Amino acid sequence: MRFSAAVVLYAAFPLFASAQTVEYRSRAGIEFRGVPDTGAVARAQEALAADPKSVDKIIQLGLAQSGVRQYHDAIATFTRGMKIDANNPLLYRWRGHRYISIGAFDKALADLTRGNKLDSTNYDILYHLGVAHFERGEFSQAAKAFAQAQRRAPNDNELAGSTDWLWMSLARAKRTADAQKALAPITDSLKITSATAYAQRLKLYRGVIGPDQVLGPADTAAVQVATMSFGVGNWYLAKGDTANARKWFKRAVDSGGWPGFAFFAAETELRRLR
Repeated sequence: MRFSAAVVLYAAFPLFASAQTVEYRSRAGIEFRGVPDTGAVARAQEALAADPKSVDKIIQLGLAQSGVRQYHDAIATFTRGMKIDANNPLLYRWRGHRYISIGAFDKALADLTRGNKLDSTNYDILYHLGVAHFERGEFSQAAKAFAQAQRRAPNDNELAGSTDWLWMSLARAKRTADAQKALAPITDSLKITSATAYAQRLKLYRGVIGPDQVLGPADTAAVQVATMSFGVGNWYLAKGDTANARKWFKRAVDSGGWPGFAFFAAETELRRLR
């Protein structure tokens, strides 16, 4: 997942989270909620009220809602946009993304597949299409989407993200040699500034560090812990070590980093490993 200001907002307003709508209920029955709007949603609503047929303003509202983890509201907002422009690929890109954020992977796949048909060159659609396939355990299809995304990565951060998921998908599809070849674009000279969790996982895949070196003392943010822990668990699982895989998947879920794609993937893998 790409990290956003929502992570910071949650840390800043933990006492108010209980007043927000339940966005996701984990398999363990834990309820996760959005965070209060600090003004971005209200401003976007006001802008849209002045121009209610503007798809651009509808998207901006959906993004503002997503920024405070109000994912169900964001989904409704993007759906509103589709009633105005049913063939806008960005609406399917964003609604599909947010369906992933609440664990609705079938709906996410449908949206992102539709978005890809409307615009097969959009990096973000390809990336999230890969995530939707991966979450459903469709590793070969995920690898196909991530391979296309890797070729279209707009910067080093996105190259790290798409390559990471490509490696994981190929490894789980038992295409070990292809997984190693997929790491070719990753070098120490890349300027990775925001995708630091993926950068660490890529070091593991490349053999630069060991599994116990992926997380450091400074890695305490819930989404970061979930992302890194799932990557280590998936690495172990690809090697056939289910005991260590289960340990790391549990660590990912216990982090509480539910907005991260890795959180959902870890829940799924724990269920499969029972």
